[in-house]
Amino acid sequence: MRPIMRLVLILSLILLCTACSTTLWSQSNARPFKSNSQLVASSHHAVTKLLAGIPADHPLDPKKPIIVASLVNIDDLSSSRLGRLISEQLMTRLVESGYTVTELKLRESIYIRHKEGELMLSREIPEISRKHAAQAVLVGTYATSINTLYLTIKLVGVADNQVISSYDYVMPMDTEIRSFFWSKPM
Repeated sequence: MRPIMRLVLILSLILLCTACSTTLWSQSNARPFKSNSQLVASSHHAVTKLLAGIPADHPLDPKKPIIVASLVNIDDLSSSRLGRLISEQLMTRLVESGYTVTELKLRESIYIRHKEGELMLSREIPEISRKHAAQAVLVGTYATSINTLYLTIKLVGVADNQVISSYDYVMPMDTEIRSFFWSKPM
């Protein structure tokens, strides 16, 4: 009888210790991941400002699609990993803000250049917008300096090619931002 009691006591202690350690571990690691990067926060803030800048006489219908093009380097109109990533973040914020966004990467009718993303030239906007019944296209450019990344995003109406809203912002050119460029050492 004594060995059985000892076994029950040991198993109870093990179970008790395991339960405590799991509870403490779960509580200490239950925090959401926080990055030191300003990239996502800056992109989301830019869309918030862009949407706030839409004039009352040119409102956008949240139910009609918006197309988001890859941001391009202003010097050569080519995109980069950074341009495509920021476009994805802008798209996320538009959706979070209640707008309908058409995902072009899933459409076969959109020509996507390898390593460039969805580029929107002014002559392409009417055709692509018509095919996807879009009301606007979000386009943007970026430029780099030694210490700063300069960005401009615009909502362009597809019916008249007019800029509905535009927003400029800057970010520090840190090592994380530099790492997104394909072949340009910064």
